[in-house]
Amino acid sequence: MAYLNEQQRLELVNQLKDIKFMQAKGKVRRMDEQSRLVYWRNAQGVGRLLTRYDLPTLGTRVTLVEGVDEVNKGGKLKADYQLIEVVAEALPGNNT
Repeated sequence: MAYLNEQQRLELVNQLKDIKFMQAKGKVRRMDEQSRLVYWRNAQGVGRLLTRYDLPTLGTRVTLVEGVDEVNKGGKLKADYQLIEVVAEALPGNNT
């Protein structure tokens, strides 16, 4: 399979941004048999968790950004995660 070009990566972002995190994660993992989880729910900022996959066959790196809100449910604080952003960028070998 050929590398994804910029337009195809933009279409991928548009497909993933309107679905739930677990569905987006599953779709990304199934896109490439050699997909590799780089990090999962890595906190690199306050209230933002990043999950990143490398898709070497497609020459693409996909980052799923979740927002975290604390919600009071029944007297207990619970974390509410929502997919807020999807970033698809070319891997170093992808020049398309």
